[in-house]
Amino acid sequence: MALALSVLFLMAQTFAAQAQDRPVTFADLAEKVSPAVVNITTSTVVTSPASPNGMVPPGSPFEDFFKNFEDQGPRRSTALGSGFVISPDGFIVTNNHVIEDADEIQIEFFPGGGAPVTAQLVGTDPNTDIALLKVDMTDLPYVTFGDSDTARVGDWVMAVGNPLGQGFSVSAGIVSARNRALSGTYDDYIQTDAAINRGNSGGPLFDLNGDVIGVNTAILSPTGGSIGIGFSMASNVVKGVVEQLRDFGETRRGWLGVRIQDVSPDMVESIDGLTVAAGALVSSVPEGPAMDAGILAGDVILTFDGREVADTRALVRMVADSPVGAQVLMNVLRNGEMVELTVTLGRRETAEASALPQTTPEAPAEPSSAQILGLSLSELSKEMIAQFGLAPNMTGLVITQIDPMSDASQTGLQPGDVIVEAGQQPLATLAEFQSRLDEAKTAGRKSLLILVNRGGMTRFMALKLVD
Repeated sequence: MALALSVLFLMAQTFAAQAQDRPVTFADLAEKVSPAVVNITTSTVVTSPASPNGMVPPGSPFEDFFKNFEDQGPRRSTALGSGFVISPDGFIVTNNHVIEDADEIQIEFFPGGGAPVTAQLVGTDPNTDIALLKVDMTDLPYVTFGDSDTARVGDWVMAVGNPLGQGFSVSAGIVSARNRALSGTYDDYIQTDAAINRGNSGGPLFDLNGDVIGVNTAILSPTGGSIGIGFSMASNVVKGVVEQLRDFGETRRGWLGVRIQDVSPDMVESIDGLTVAAGALVSSVPEGPAMDAGILAGDVILTFDGREVADTRALVRMVADSPVGAQVLMNVLRNGEMVELTVTLGRRETAEASALPQTTPEAPAEPSSAQILGLSLSELSKEMIAQFGLAPNMTGLVITQIDPMSDASQTGLQPGDVIVEAGQQPLATLAEFQSRLDEAKTAGRKSLLILVNRGGMTRFMALKLVD
């Protein structure tokens, strides 16, 4: 009995210790940060439809109803959102979609903060859905950005904003997931179950220290209301964007100038020197900084500026966060050897990447075809180029058919695709392709890395070798 009581006592102590980590109340935090959170009202002139024709059938009883709207002419439409002050001199962060196309932006401060004031747009970044505003005021209460990389799944967070136009409102929850991507190139969202609704967009997500670790941007919901899946753009992304908008009124991201793809697990065995699925595989190199630095298609970028590259998303973030014109060291894996290169970054916003020039092949007198590994392959001829709508100077082997029962059918290859490289070497003839296959089998490989051109875009794939 005494032993049982001791066990129960120890369990009670454990639960008590865990309970102490849970905040008893968010009231002090809410009182501290709320004065820096603002409601945003935007106004936009919209034009009513010029005519009800096509909207309702002639003679419909609703024709007069729509005619009334036509007679109104231009009118103003309003929208609501949230934001937060980041400096005492009146800089305010919100979402781009909150103020996009607005003719007038009104800022309302925390109750007791005075009458609404007009804000000026400093700059926007649609890629991260961030906008920076400015009001002509001083000595404003403000909040600061925290380090979103330290936020852990399960940490407490608090959202403040203007949900559904109901005014200042606070909701609390936890970090549900990290590093979420929705649709943007630079996405790094914190997922939270803190209630976020329409009108919360642009508002801050706070940690328990009162630092902003995210900007509330989107929700996943079949109903339009919160179901506990909200997304906040991570503060470590927002900080750099806001700094550039404040300094330049626009973003100025670094640009490497390569087309890249993730290294899939089935590619690892076919790339010399690679043991894990990591890094960014270069599929093509248009004219630009990467070409000038000597980067080649087939290189695997493993480090950038001394940091390991986990995948393509990580590399895109690293490059974008680097200053335009910076000289950066990179380590790339090339034909089983590590190569160190120095690249001078360009500016992404103004870069105009062009396609790699391709050499015109010497057309064979009688192009041949064969079926290899479930692929019907043909050397290129004028007829094949015309049939599949290929570039006149294309080199490689065109896939004309794929055996649906073959392993090749599972790779995503399609008729009309052109295999331009095999084993990271250029390809023009069936004999060359067979030679690459024989070399891979002799080396004991289970797959062959091929570079495929589809509609002018290139991508590496691993082709499984079958005896």
